Amino acid sequence: MKSKLLVFMQFFVIFLMILPLGAPTATLVYGLILIGLSALVGFLALSKNRLGNFNIRPDIKEDCTLVTTGIYGLIRHPMYTAVLMSMLGVLVIYPMVYEYVLFGVLLITLLIKLFYEESMWKCESQEYRDYIKTTKRLIPYIF
Repeated sequence: MKSKLLVFMQFFVIFLMILPLGAPTATLVYGLILIGLSALVGFLALSKNRLGNFNIRPDIKEDCTLVTTGIYGLIRHPMYTAVLMSMLGVLVIYPMVYEYVLFGVLLITLLIKLFYEESMWKCESQEYRDYIKTTKRLIPYIF
């Protein structure tokens, strides 16, 4: 139930953020660059996750394997990074107060989802406990 609620919150906030409630600003190009980079990060993550491990819910699938190569060698949650980057791009294009608030809600939701997912992996896998010693969560070399 917690997983489904977190996924619902994530997609609901994304939906609210992309509603066309304002005119694009002069920062349109910068926002589009962020969105393009986020698509690249997402593509790199999905290309490494061809084994059927990908899951939008923060639940561990049965018989899944830990991916630690490619972009996963730099960060443990590249899809969350891609979502945050794309919505930051939206925020740059539409820098309005409600977008800042929604981005904050999205960030908190994804952090809760991330910590929940990691807690399950830590219980299940020594390999994951070793993996977290060499990688960051969302931003290479930082967090």
